[in-house]
Amino acid sequence: MRLQGKVGIITGSASGIGRGIALAMAKEGAHIAIVDVNEEKGRETFAEVNQYTEGLLFIKDISSKENVDEIVTEVINKFGNLDILVNNAHVSRQVPFVETTMDHFDLSFGTGFYPTFNFMKAAYPELKNSQGKVINFASGAGIDGQVTQTSYAAAKEAIRGISRVAANEWGPDGINVNLISPIANTPGVEQWRQADPKLYDAMINKIPLRCLGDPEQDIGRVAVFLASSDSDYITGQTIMVDGGSIKLR
Repeated sequence: MRLQGKVGIITGSASGIGRGIALAMAKEGAHIAIVDVNEEKGRETFAEVNQYTEGLLFIKDISSKENVDEIVTEVINKFGNLDILVNNAHVSRQVPFVETTMDHFDLSFGTGFYPTFNFMKAAYPELKNSQGKVINFASGAGIDGQVTQTSYAAAKEAIRGISRVAANEWGPDGINVNLISPIANTPGVEQWRQADPKLYDAMINKIPLRCLGDPEQDIGRVAVFLASSDSDYITGQTIMVDGGSIKLR
């Protein structure tokens, strides 16, 4: 129970990696605010989380700054504190570079970068009080420059940039800001595997550990570590939870 009594907000937590992190943290005793636009999946995850701890559910569009501010305020009003912020939500479209439009950038930055920025600003005062932890999400798409990922890569690298700035500025306040860059077996990846098993197998063979990470056991456990006191002397870092696919220097 390394997160006993802690309070966390996790965006994009109805399914996939966000759900895995929510369950991993709930099992360690944290109160979790599930934030997503998918009501059906959100309620399912909320019910699972409530088997282990008391949580909150927000079916809201976090591209709206007003919604972001409301979520942070309601969480603090309910539990009295905020210790963990996990910015996981992100939507983008995959198209070749020359076909990328401003609409693609607006979607990627509007669902990923700006909500991350707005949640960090809104949560800062309470995170300062609690000497809390921020966990943002990077991607190999940006670090390695994956094809067809122009808008997604740009937004993810922008998130890495502001995370490093916040780590430097907020370090004296006792706030840790780190990033996870994952590869995980999400529902979307499973659909892709069924649609194109040869391409999927080729991708697996490029991973040194020859498998995808589990959203809860692999990605979620690293998030628990970064949210706990065990990571107090780590900040501004991108943690590659990708089976060894990318080695940062």
